[in-house]
Amino acid sequence: MNFLTLAAMSAVLHGYVALRLIPDLAPFASAELGLGAVLLLSAMLIPLGLMARRLANVPLANRLGWAGLLCMGLFSTLMVLTLLRDAALGLLWMLNFLLSGGLKLAPWRTLSAQAVPLLGGLSALLGLLSARRTAPVVRIDVPISGLPPAWHGFTVAQISDIHVGPTIRQHYVRRIVERVNTLQADLVAVTGDLVDGRVSELSEHVAPLADLRSRHGTFFVTGNHEYYSGASAWIEELRRLGLTVLLNEHVVIPAVEALNVAGVAARPLVLAGVTDFNAGHFDPAHHSDPVRALAGSPPDAVRVLLAHQPRSAAAAAEAGFDLQLSGHTHGGQFYPWNLFVPLQQPFTAGLHRWETLWVYTSRGTGYWGPPNRFGSPSEITFLRLVAA
Repeated sequence: MNFLTLAAMSAVLHGYVALRLIPDLAPFASAELGLGAVLLLSAMLIPLGLMARRLANVPLANRLGWAGLLCMGLFSTLMVLTLLRDAALGLLWMLNFLLSGGLKLAPWRTLSAQAVPLLGGLSALLGLLSARRTAPVVRIDVPISGLPPAWHGFTVAQISDIHVGPTIRQHYVRRIVERVNTLQADLVAVTGDLVDGRVSELSEHVAPLADLRSRHGTFFVTGNHEYYSGASAWIEELRRLGLTVLLNEHVVIPAVEALNVAGVAARPLVLAGVTDFNAGHFDPAHHSDPVRALAGSPPDAVRVLLAHQPRSAAAAAEAGFDLQLSGHTHGGQFYPWNLFVPLQQPFTAGLHRWETLWVYTSRGTGYWGPPNRFGSPSEITFLRLVAA
């Protein structure tokens, strides 16, 4: 999409919000001017920010990107609140019609016109603070039926959907790595959508992942955004950093590393990873395949799958996995978009059951686009396998 098209769309949408709110703020001149100025600035900065990566001046591109994404977070909330306000006013108008004009609508129009920018600004500020903090640790016990005693208490630190890019840089990633390392997990799983940009642009900002520490190492599977950003180059770069990239394949954590209470070798644990659910659209060789990911694995193993999108669950359950770790949804990232996630994914966030398969969906450790996590905080997940 070119700049003129983006600018025209931005102007139309901002114009709608302005026309619906500003006339009803007439009794408050300063509020009229303030909202008008904010909407005008936002209408210009959003398309400029979205196109900023094309600029040769990197510092200027970064500043415009930050400003545009901040405005996008605020405006998207204003837009939704304005639509909800219009729906509510429409219902009041119908009620007033049925009551033959017995309601006074003007005060409602003025009050709601004031409420929209106040609520929008407050939610954008709280969402920004939530998005920019280091993700807190969420601890989850996953009950696995028939789990051998040797694997009881096995831990996985999951990070997902960091989206290193215009507003998430090296320092942000470094803080995540430091927090993960305090967990001393048995392994670290990175379930996709790590980046939003090319290796040449972001390699220094992803570099802290090389410092992740766990007993069995760090494992990565691709998300859809890796394919937007040059998946092959990123796979090579992550392997260079020491991460194990699982492309419809698995690793076996040997039984000799996990002895049962009698000192007898326990069933092994298989950690498999599939490419993104839609990867085949970008590269037919990367078609997501949980069955292929298990090929040649021990038949009696405890089976854990890393799959970026929760909707891999149906194929994972059929393949015989015990647990699937996913991300992708961001938990909706900020209200009210979380209400729409179920239209595309079976799960929005948390631990759920799909037939005999447990699926854990992370809300994500970073954010995409607007630095806003209002109502859907980020997380570093610390999962522990326990016997059911």
